[in-house]
Amino acid sequence: RGSALGTWREMVFYFTSIPCEAAPEGYVLYMGKDKFENDDLIKHAWPEDVWFHVDKESSAHVYIRLPRGSALGDDKEWYKRIDPLVIEDCCQLVKANSIKGNKLDNVQIVFTPASNLKKSQGNAVGQVGFHKEGMVFKERVQTRKNEIVNRLDKTKKWEETNLEAELLQRNKEEGAKARKIGAEAEKERLQQEKTWKEDKNARSYDRLNDEAQMTTSGDLELDSDGEVDFM
Repeated sequence: RGSALGTWREMVFYFTSIPCEAAPEGYVLYMGKDKFENDDLIKHAWPEDVWFHVDKESSAHVYIRLPRGSALGDDKEWYKRIDPLVIEDCCQLVKANSIKGNKLDNVQIVFTPASNLKKSQGNAVGQVGFHKEGMVFKERVQTRKNEIVNRLDKTKKWEETNLEAELLQRNKEEGAKARKIGAEAEKERLQQEKTWKEDKNARSYDRLNDEAQMTTSGDLELDSDGEVDFM
């Protein structure tokens, strides 16, 4: 690893989940190779990432990366809307990568948005807490399913990844997107304001024109018989 910004590298395991309606090609799942990598994953996780771990046992930190913008909006439980089959993939993967949890039946898996993870001063390497306990969801896994674990293992890739640079690039792109949307909204607002002013001026002109016509009609002279003289 290097110390300069953009030169840090982590060895990250990547997997592809089972396809579903929301992700026909499957979601990206990823995890670090050890507890030191896990700390880097926590630090550089994306807002759309959801974290999985065996409850009260040592295990890998498994993340699923949902589409950008998933965490936006008023839906506070967006991370619970993942397809159940994909949830099962994540749970089976994290169970299989727990020395003790892999041997046990009826294991509980916890998951929460990565943004809810908290590193406190007293935490050991790879250990985390939560900002809000109410955002931690639990899923019970009765037993290991080899067919799922084997399918996921066939998609496994071990890649050298610059997590910090990826997050910075993601934030840069999202910032540019937000600025573009803001500029388009401002352009539309100014156009609407211009149209409103033009309509207002047009109505004012029509009113003045009507008043002028009424004045002209009122100034017509009457002949001796009381009728309008057009001569």
